[in-house]
Amino acid sequence: MKNYNDPVFRKKLVSLILPMTLQNFMFALVPVSDTVMLAALSQNAMSAVSLATQVTFVLNLFVFAVTANASMFAAQYWGKGDVSSIEKLFGYAVRIVLPVLLVFFSCAMFLPEGVMRIYTSDPAIIAEGIPYLRFAAPSYVLMALAMVYETILKNTGFVKQCTFASAVMVVMNIILNAVFIFGLLGAPEMGAAGAALATAISYGLGFFACVLFSFKPKAVRLRLKYIIHTDMEFRRSFSKYSTPYLLNQLLWGFGFTMISVILGHMGSDAVAANAIVAVVKDLVSCFCYALGSGGAIVVGNELGAGRLEQAKLYGGRLSKLTIISGIILGLIAAASTPLVLSLVSLTDTAEHYLGAMLMMCSYYILGRSINATLIGGIFSAGGDTKFGLICDSLTMWAFIVPLGAFAAFVLKLPVLVVYFILNLDEIIKLPAVYIHYKKYKWVRNIVSDKEII
Repeated sequence: MKNYNDPVFRKKLVSLILPMTLQNFMFALVPVSDTVMLAALSQNAMSAVSLATQVTFVLNLFVFAVTANASMFAAQYWGKGDVSSIEKLFGYAVRIVLPVLLVFFSCAMFLPEGVMRIYTSDPAIIAEGIPYLRFAAPSYVLMALAMVYETILKNTGFVKQCTFASAVMVVMNIILNAVFIFGLLGAPEMGAAGAALATAISYGLGFFACVLFSFKPKAVRLRLKYIIHTDMEFRRSFSKYSTPYLLNQLLWGFGFTMISVILGHMGSDAVAANAIVAVVKDLVSCFCYALGSGGAIVVGNELGAGRLEQAKLYGGRLSKLTIISGIILGLIAAASTPLVLSLVSLTDTAEHYLGAMLMMCSYYILGRSINATLIGGIFSAGGDTKFGLICDSLTMWAFIVPLGAFAAFVLKLPVLVVYFILNLDEIIKLPAVYIHYKKYKWVRNIVSDKEII
């Protein structure tokens, strides 16, 4: 039991995190292609899309909160062998996200100028962002539904199929980006709006692939009856653990969006540099997120099967692995500085910001790696979601956002000083996260017959 080289644990984890890392990497290539192609078009186009995609980011927060909780339950149900409850979970998750999708679709389609003015006052950037949001609106619906489908498929043995679908989707997105942005193959030259149209079409393909996979033998099906009606006891049990996680995602996410708002009002050079750094962060964080998601499934399977000590042991191994990977990935992010600078064409000021911001990624990625695996993975696997709500919310709203805004707009400190402050959130909460981990409140079975029928 105490042998670290447990082949069962290693096989389970590798079979999950390798496809998930590849899938995350493929998804991260989408903003990379947007950034590179739009930077070749104009710095304003790239900056506009960077800010406009904050709408997608906020929507993702809500959908991810739903899917993360669905994954938490699905992993334990799968470990228990309860397929019927997974189908009930599937339908309820779709039911929750549908009204939210309508709100985001409507804002992007009918109020794009108002949305852009939240993030910037630059007229040129706003003008580029308006058509992007209108063309992106349909992709919100397709993306969110595909995320729900993928969550259930991954937790029920279809990880490789989801990775394949993502690969096809990303390749199509990159090809269509070039076609619609630059007007290739007889298509109209659409600029920033072309990137949004390419994304919408690609997500449509991804959603269609997920639907096809759900009809394979042994796949869990989406039942209309569970979308229309879910019994109250199930809803109460889901809400008990999902509400704190949802609030955590929204409060943290709106705080994270405020970082873009603060930088967005410090000039177009700050926006452009931050846009590229955000892409680099996402690329090097692919393994972090996969480790957190894969770890949640591995630990959740053990908890659902009632093997609590085994789950505790796996959690310990994951925590050590995430520290090592965080250090390595942080160094990779910093070391990428010369390469990234050679690939972009920005103003001298923006390039100066970009170089310094990439160096700051090293400490940020380390914190992100640890917190993604512990808070988003191990803790949530056992339904321990309240800690994340308290920890993330206090960090973001009692420290990062007010101090960053004060530094930027009252003290009027330089951009790089403000950026340093805005990237401390993942680091300052590490002591509290470690202390909470050692309390082992996450080691529990949340799908026992006594809790959920």
